[in-house]
Amino acid sequence: MLAMIVQAGLLAVDRVTFSELVSCPVCGGAVSGYDTRKKVFAIIRENDHERTLTVTVKRFSCQSCGRIVNANEPFYPGTRIGSPVVDLCLTLATMMPVNRTAAWLDAVDIIVDRTSCRQYVQKHAHNVPSSDLFGIRMPLSVISLSSVSSRAEKGSPVSGAEVLAACGFPSAHRTAFDLTLPQEGEDRDAEKKEKKR
Repeated sequence: MLAMIVQAGLLAVDRVTFSELVSCPVCGGAVSGYDTRKKVFAIIRENDHERTLTVTVKRFSCQSCGRIVNANEPFYPGTRIGSPVVDLCLTLATMMPVNRTAAWLDAVDIIVDRTSCRQYVQKHAHNVPSSDLFGIRMPLSVISLSSVSSRAEKGSPVSGAEVLAACGFPSAHRTAFDLTLPQEGEDRDAEKKEKKR
C-alpha cells in the first residue's frame, strides 16, 4: 500500500511543466523567457522496467544581471532529482542507515543508488516535515503529491503550481506548507478550535 502511495505521487508529476518566475532570484531583476529544458524528476521501476519521470522547466534570462535562471521548480539546489525523492532519503535516513534507505526505496520501486542517497543526506540535511504512515515516517511532500495524483486520476490535469505547493516549494527556499495531520484519536474540528484560541 505504501509503495502505491509513493509511486502515485511521483507519477502525478510526470510531464508537468514549470514555467512561472516573477523575478530573478539572484538580483530581483525582470526576467524574459530563454528556453525550456527537460529534467529527470524520478526513476521508478514499473513492471520490471525502469521508467524515467521527467518535467519541463522553463529558463529565463535576467535583464539586469544577465544570468540564466530556472522557473520555480520542485528541485533542491544542486540536485538532479525531484525534491520529494530527496525528502524520502532524508526522512528515511533519520530512521535507518543510508544503505538501508536506498534498499527501502528500491523495495518501493524508486531507484536511487546508495552513493546519491548518502550525498543528499550530507548536502541537504534538514528537518523534513513528515508524518507517520503505516508505521513509517513519510515526508509531507510525498503524502501531498499522492493527494494531487488522486485528482489527476479523475481527469483533472496537474499544474506546476499544484506540484510546487505539494512539495513545499523548496527551490525558492521557502518552508514547506503546513499540512498538519491529526494524531490517532484526535478530531480535526478539535484542532481547528484549538488554533482559533
